[in-house]
Amino acid sequence: MTDELKQDFESGLVKHLLFKSKLRSYLYGSGISQGPIRDPHQCNFGHWIRDRALGPYKHLPESHELDRLHVQVHQEANRLMDLHKQGQTDVALAGMPVIDQLAERITVLLQTMEHRLRTGL
Repeated sequence: MTDELKQDFESGLVKHLLFKSKLRSYLYGSGISQGPIRDPHQCNFGHWIRDRALGPYKHLPESHELDRLHVQVHQEANRLMDLHKQGQTDVALAGMPVIDQLAERITVLLQTMEHRLRTGL
């Protein structure tokens, strides 16, 4: 069970980090698909939240906060992508620290959830 739990949360974390990488690539001019960056329901981490955090882990108080922060990250990503689209790439890139702060909170929530499940707290 503990190995499966570790793999499950590592999978969620990787999907979360991949989102940040995709956003950064877009802002640097990559022709990456916008859908999974713009829409929290299309991104892989959004699928993980729906299937895992709001599935078997929904009893954890952090699960709904995780979902809320995930949506907030996408809202901020949309704002930055719109700035980039308007030719304000430097302003958009300067907004990445906000994404990083939200992402760090998501990482902490994932770690907290995994810890709760491991310890039963």
